[in-house]
Formats: sequence, structure tokens, C-alpha cells
Amino acid sequence: MTRAGTRAGNPASAGLLLAAIALVALNLRPFIAGIGPLAADIGAHTGLDLKRMSLLTLVPMLLMGLVAFAGPAVQARLGGRRAVLLALALLAAGSSLRLWASAGWQLIGTAAMLGLGAAVVQAVLPGIIKRQFPRHVGVVMGLYSSMLMAGGALGAQLSPLAAAASGDWRIGLAWMAVPALLALALAARSLPPDEAVRSGRMAAATYLARPRVWLLMACFGLVNGGYSSVVAWLAPFYQERGWSAAASGSLLAALTVCQAAAALLLPVLARKHEDRRPWLWLTLVLQAAGFAALAWRPDAAPIAWAMLLGAGLGGCFALSLIVALDHLPDPLRAGVLSSYVQGGGFLIAAAPPWIVAALREATGGFRDGWLLHLACVAVVAALYLRAAPSSYARAMAAPRADAARAGSGGS
Repeated sequence: MTRAGTRAGNPASAGLLLAAIALVALNLRPFIAGIGPLAADIGAHTGLDLKRMSLLTLVPMLLMGLVAFAGPAVQARLGGRRAVLLALALLAAGSSLRLWASAGWQLIGTAAMLGLGAAVVQAVLPGIIKRQFPRHVGVVMGLYSSMLMAGGALGAQLSPLAAAASGDWRIGLAWMAVPALLALALAARSLPPDEAVRSGRMAAATYLARPRVWLLMACFGLVNGGYSSVVAWLAPFYQERGWSAAASGSLLAALTVCQAAAALLLPVLARKHEDRRPWLWLTLVLQAAGFAALAWRPDAAPIAWAMLLGAGLGGCFALSLIVALDHLPDPLRAGVLSSYVQGGGFLIAAAPPWIVAALREATGGFRDGWLLHLACVAVVAALYLRAAPSSYARAMAAPRADAARAGSGGS
């Protein structure tokens, strides 16, 4: 990456910053993906049923949504660097406390801590990326997204192995404090100093007054609802079909490895294309094929279905964030837009794991839940028809009242 494409002082510091971004992202999903393979043990020892077990995914997703709306205020008050460092400390503390979790409410409490830490990082890091790598946003966001998904693979694979080796499901969750501490150390060394926040930026209400922002939120949320349901229930789904915890964890890991690969590869392939939608629609086709297969032919080729879903979900996550950032050329405003899109999106994504659990209890199976997400994929495909690049400037243009406030120095 050339110096012209980054604001880092030299290639070595740019490389160190990229390594920090990758390691930070690696810590944002293991605590969610590690739950599914251990669900039977967690339920047996804490008394959590399926609906309450879904809170271990729902609560972090809900916090990711709520905190994303506060992301611009957090960045203005704390600065992006300090916010990321505090969030990583919270991730390390939340995972460590799971060593002593003996009741369901304690585990849900640590899920809230972990969700809060991940939420803060997700709210501020895309803006840092756009500021530090202005000419390579797509590639660096692809790296960030792929490592985020790889963290899910790490959690899904290592959690049941650590639990089996130690004989304690708590250790299967608490080991995640180690990579969080490593990320904290690297981020403290490499994240750039915070810049003064400029005045005259658009207020939250002016973003939320734009229909395009709500469209982007809906698309991001419906796709990530599929991710939250899959990561919560794919392993229990196959455990009901006779798979062991380790085998179902490996299946979830295969899914998340494909997520990571697609999140890295597809932004690179799409980087020279102003219109990212053909690539987005490709990811939606892959998701549709995966959910349809889980609903109607789950035992035919489980690994293939998991890989299809993973590629579709991972590629769509990365490209959705890039499309949001593409809407505004200014890094500060684009970072704020990304925060709000993630905020609304994660609020939407919090509900599906609970809905799928309720459908499972009502029908005795997961098929209706998979079909629900198949319908969501179709809705997202239709919504993206309206998001042509030629519409970005018009969709995000300030109404006359906004322009008048900006001209008078208001925010």
C-alpha cells in the first residue's frame, strides 16, 4: 500500500496499523459464535431454555445497534483511539468473568459486556479506516470484515475443543480474553492519535430524515439477522440431527471461514466497480441457496450448505458497509453514516435468533426459521434496486433547512 493511499507516516507504520485492525476485528465475533456448539452444556448447567439462550446472541446484537447510534458522540467525547482501547479492555474483562459464571443471568450479563465492547469498536473503526486509508477503503474494509468473520470461525472451532480438553464449558468461553488482550496491546501501539472533531457536521436527525439511510439500515439488518440466527442455531440444528458438539462446531467454523474469505475477496473484486450491487446480488443468491437447502435438504451436503451461506453472508456484510461508506466522500460524515446504518441494522438483527427459537418451540423444527430468512434475502435483493451509485449524491443531499443551519454554523 503506497504512502499516497494512506495517511500513516511510513509503510512500516501502515503495516502495523493494518495488523492492529485485523487483530481487533478478530475479537468481535468469537463470543457469539462460541455459544452454539456449547448450547447443550450451557443449558444443562445454567437452566437456560432455547428462548433465554437466544439472549446470549440477542443482547450483544441489541447493544451493537444502540451503541452504533451513539458512535459519533462517543468518538467526539473520547476519540476513536481511546474508544477502541476501552472497548478491547471490556472484551477482555467480559470473557474473563465467564470463568465464574454459574447462573444464566450471569452469562447474559457478560454477553452484555462483550456486546458493548464489540459495539463501540464497530461504531468507530470504519471511520478510522476511511480517514487513514482514503484510497483503499474497500480493500481495508474487506480485511476488517474478513477478520471479523474469521473470529467467528475461531470461536466456533476452539470453544468446544477448549471445553472438551478442560472438562469445563466456562473455559470454552473464557479463553477469548487472551486475543482481546493481545489486540489491546497492538492497538495501543499503532492506532493514530485522535483528531479534533470538526464543527458543522450533520446532526443525527438530518441523517435519519433521509429515506436512503433507512433503506441501508434495513438491508444491513435483514442480512445480519440471517447471520445471528445461523451462528446461534446452526450447531444446535445439526446436534438435533445426531451431530456431536465438536462436529457441529466444525461445521459452523467452515461457514465462518467462508464468510471471512468472501468478506476479503469480494471487496477486492469489486474495488474497480462504482456499482457494487451486482456483487451484492451474487451474495444474496448464495444466501438464498443456503437457506433453501437447510429448509428442504439439510442432510444432503451440510458442509456445502454451510459454505454457501458463509460466502453469501460474509461477502454481503463487507459490501454493505462499503456501499454505506461510498454514499459520502467526507470520511467523518461517512463514518457517522456507517455508525447509523450499523445501529439500525443490528437492532433489526437482534430479533431473529429469538424468533427462530420461538418458531422452533411452536413447530418442533427449524425449517420455518430458515424459510423466514429466505424471504428476508428476497426483500434485500429488491431494496438494493434503489441504491444505484448515480443516486448517492441526491439521496444524501442536505434539505434546504439543513443547508441553512450548516450555513449559520449549526450542527
